Amino acid sequence: MGFIWAILANVEPAFRTVTDASDPGIRVLMKAPAATADIGIALLVAFALRDRPRWAVAGAAVILLHPAVIDVSAWWGQYESVYLLAALVATILAINGRNGWAAAAIAISVMTKPQALPLLLPFAAWFWAAGGWRAVARASLVGAAVISGLWLPFIAAGGPVDYLRNLGTYQNEIFNVLSLRAWNVWWLVQEAAAGGAFIADDVAIVGPFTLRHLGYVIAGILEVAVAAVIVRDPRPRTLILGLASGVLVFFAFATQMHERYAYGALVFLALLITQPAGRWLGLAFGAALTLNLLAAIPPTPEIGAMLPVAGALGVAGSIGMLAITYAAVRWLAAGRTDRVAGAAPRGP
Repeated sequence: MGFIWAILANVEPAFRTVTDASDPGIRVLMKAPAATADIGIALLVAFALRDRPRWAVAGAAVILLHPAVIDVSAWWGQYESVYLLAALVATILAINGRNGWAAAAIAISVMTKPQALPLLLPFAAWFWAAGGWRAVARASLVGAAVISGLWLPFIAAGGPVDYLRNLGTYQNEIFNVLSLRAWNVWWLVQEAAAGGAFIADDVAIVGPFTLRHLGYVIAGILEVAVAAVIVRDPRPRTLILGLASGVLVFFAFATQMHERYAYGALVFLALLITQPAGRWLGLAFGAALTLNLLAAIPPTPEIGAMLPVAGALGVAGSIGMLAITYAAVRWLAAGRTDRVAGAAPRGP
């Protein structure tokens, strides 16, 4: 993000010191990276599906025209698409046997936003399937080298330490609640126990073991299960669906989730548009995600009145998200042999 903002500051010097986004020019400049990344993701989806031209156009259109994408990037100005652009590059490289380059790309993704962390285990499983622990070690070294290179200009100013301190502040002091309007299992808990009001996730349940730890344990177990399927069946379809499932599992069961943290599943499911199950799953997830986004931070008061984030809609949306997560994991475990975009892996 530091590199991106440095580029923006060179395009418009006022960007270096501005603290008020009321200037339309600054607002457009701030949102430009996400919008540009959306275009890049659409082109990559079309490239991955290039052997099925009609589906390639449809997949690109899903990214460019989906209301959830427009809401997150063009309206809200969040940079989810930036880290997902790097993650999608990593995915396409991996399914085409370029695991070293894939490791570099996923390292960039993780260093862009920590929301990319649920993608690490599926990629590690893919590397393991390609060459065992040596392939994982090689990918880890490549990733570590890329991360070190990215941080090099900031080390003298204490950048890495400040970054970790900032993450800790957000996790422990600002966003330390069960669900930040994300429709998941913890939103159901907040609805049942507090009528939709926030509940701290650092409440101890057994000794020092808190609700936050419980969420991590559940999500971690399911992430390992997803990774195990990828190891057992290392095909492009499995990696793609495994990445989508990993995002959904973390969103559904970890605490401190924002509504947009499920966004990554939309990108990966776009690659499965050639399959009927992928289309239905993508359609259902896209609808649920869009409703969650609009209800959590309504663009207008009228939309907020129509879509209250709490109450019956939030309960139904949370149950729907959990059902979609279950459907994705079940489809992954089924090990179907439907044809998917991308070539067969050629090894490390």
